[in-house]
Amino acid sequence: MKKNMKIAVAYSGGLDTSVMIKWLMEKYDAEIITVTGNLGQTKELNGVEEKALKTGATKAFVLDTTKEFVEHYVFPALRAGALYEHVYPMATSLGRPLLAKLLVETALQENADAVAHGCTGKGNDQVRFEVSVAALAPHLRVIAPLREWEFTSREEEIAYAKKHNIPVAATVSSPYSIDENIWGTSIECGVLEDPMVEPPADAYQRTVAPEAAPDTPEYVSIEFEAGVPTAVDGRHMDSVELIHLLNEIGSAHGVGRIDLVENRLVGIKSREIYEAPAATILHFAHTELERLTLDKPTFDLKNELAQKYANLVYNGLWFSPLRNALDAFVDVTQRNVTGTVTVKLFKGAVVIAGRASERSLYSPALATYTKEDSFDHAASAGFIKIYGLPVKTYHQVNRNGVHTHIDELIKADSSE
Repeated sequence: MKKNMKIAVAYSGGLDTSVMIKWLMEKYDAEIITVTGNLGQTKELNGVEEKALKTGATKAFVLDTTKEFVEHYVFPALRAGALYEHVYPMATSLGRPLLAKLLVETALQENADAVAHGCTGKGNDQVRFEVSVAALAPHLRVIAPLREWEFTSREEEIAYAKKHNIPVAATVSSPYSIDENIWGTSIECGVLEDPMVEPPADAYQRTVAPEAAPDTPEYVSIEFEAGVPTAVDGRHMDSVELIHLLNEIGSAHGVGRIDLVENRLVGIKSREIYEAPAATILHFAHTELERLTLDKPTFDLKNELAQKYANLVYNGLWFSPLRNALDAFVDVTQRNVTGTVTVKLFKGAVVIAGRASERSLYSPALATYTKEDSFDHAASAGFIKIYGLPVKTYHQVNRNGVHTHIDELIKADSSE
């Protein structure tokens, strides 16, 4: 790769990307342009532009795309019910394709020769960035310093940063790697690499410990229109404001802490902890509303495809034709997912307290066991006979010793 390059760097201001600026300058005699996407994070943006310029970048772009992130990445995944391995709402996974898009757009505008990211060689993010770049701008070269540089530990990076006066927050005594956006926070490294160690209190960044949460539960009502949350406690608000509010409420009650040993795309298991108060509340409420408004076959198939959707996102295939196709399916399923769900938040738990919808498929007259019952009980006998006929026929023909004891009893009964 040629020297005197112009490289656009996906920059978070953390340890890896801060060290990367100086390392790329030295290795490629390169001009560095940093690109930072504001996806609703707070701490990571403090002084990030100044830090990038002080470290050696000639330009530092900080782009606020929080609304785009929420409405075009987060909400589609919410409507799809996409939780990786049924648990993780994928704040980091959803943010990477958008950050890759910002990186590509800036690189093209600035006539950069290449783009670079700070993802490790055994993580998922390298795939998410590089596959996204390949989809959006196949001609752009991608540099991944962490796959080729000489550092073998975060401690060595910290020493390099200290040697070159690079300002970083990580220390040897507190080596957590933290990624944050409006949809959640992921924390890894340090003592968290031992799955038997309970996460220390200082690992959590935004939520109160459940045992320290208020002793009185809080009830929150969330309104949805076509699967999209639009109001909290009767107050309609902007999508970004809504998530910030639920993050604040949920955090105060210790909601949204996730401790997960997950299967990475590259074939290893990784232990990470996550904090996702708003995501936890909204996914729970959205599912409860779907239980009320979707018919059984659609609800069942959507749950199956939700895992497909989550895998696509987690595995870096946001810009894939299959995700577009799944979005089309989701759009149809969400037409009637409109209504209100009330949840109770207490000591880290989210519990259903009520749900209502004009599109509800729940019929009190069919469900009740009172005299108002309108269900045709007599029809059940014929239904069961037809429904069970294939199973009955199979076992009449194929006993195969499966029910040996029962067969013996039948023979004994028939011989009497």
